[in-house]
Amino acid sequence: MSFCSFLGGEVLKDNFKPGIYVCSSCGHKLFSSRSKYEHSSPWPAFTETVREDSVTKHMETPAAFKVLCGNSSLTFVPKDKVDGQ
Repeated sequence: MSFCSFLGGEVLKDNFKPGIYVCSSCGHKLFSSRSKYEHSSPWPAFTETVREDSVTKHMETPAAFKVLCGNSSLTFVPKDKVDGQ
């Protein structure tokens, strides 16, 4: 489990449209909408990253990681705008 605590990420918490979540600064692919799930945290939650090294993971609880990218901003890209999701 991963909880994405990016600044402003709470606006994406309830977005379940098909697509991919990328770093707003560098465009690095971080999460697929297929791994997103509903959770009580105020931030979007994902079961896995696009790649193992997509983000830095910090253990928050025995069952959950807080994840960080080099930037503190997350952007959603709809599936029809993504190549090779």
